[in-house]
Amino acid sequence: MTLASLPLHGDTELVERQVFSRRSILTGSLILAGGALAGCQTVVGLPDQAELPDEDFDYASAYAALPDGDFTWPAINYKNFDEQYLRQVVEYKTREMPGTIIVDPYNNYLYWTLGNKKALRYGIGVGRAGFDWSGEALVRVKREHPIWRPPREMIARKPSLERYWEKGYPPGLKNPLGARAMDLWQGPVDTLYRIHGTNQPSSIGKSVSSGCIRMWQQDVIDLFNRVPLRTKVVVLSEDPNADAA
Repeated sequence: MTLASLPLHGDTELVERQVFSRRSILTGSLILAGGALAGCQTVVGLPDQAELPDEDFDYASAYAALPDGDFTWPAINYKNFDEQYLRQVVEYKTREMPGTIIVDPYNNYLYWTLGNKKALRYGIGVGRAGFDWSGEALVRVKREHPIWRPPREMIARKPSLERYWEKGYPPGLKNPLGARAMDLWQGPVDTLYRIHGTNQPSSIGKSVSSGCIRMWQQDVIDLFNRVPLRTKVVVLSEDPNADAA
């Protein structure tokens, strides 16, 4: 793993606590149970989330310039990209429970499972670090406007980044982690695997030299607002389409 961006003081972050109230556990259970009983996909995940994309989805609004606190994330010229990388609900068969994130780094997709053989799919860009780890983990930290700290091997290649090692690169339009970051842990161990935004929108749908799993700012914010802490994440270790090739 090449990307080390541990939570630093100054981030607005949601961190999983070891003690949960009985009320919060019951609330989460009711949200999932309500979805199963009603057959409604939108109840998976956090309350008050945006409606799922449908055949009338307004992509111009979804990918327009997005005010976000002290920043405004630039609009995405989405018509220049293959439609497969736009946020959309697709047919998706999996044994994972609804509300699971599945990362397919080989085909540049991230799926958020909805149940009923459906998933919300996002296009992603996969950095070298995105292929360095696979398996199962949990979202244990969610960070708004994250601070980025360059890994030592990157500093060795570009010594001018040394000044960001102690305090990190500040949030903003040039920050490599973009608008949001979700950090994956296995038990007490930080995998250093991140799902995060990108300031290089053209990298979506591609394999790139750095970072983990990149998303357009508008998409990473959308996902961030849907998934709760302790969301299970499965990162595939092989191309699911390999047998069909």
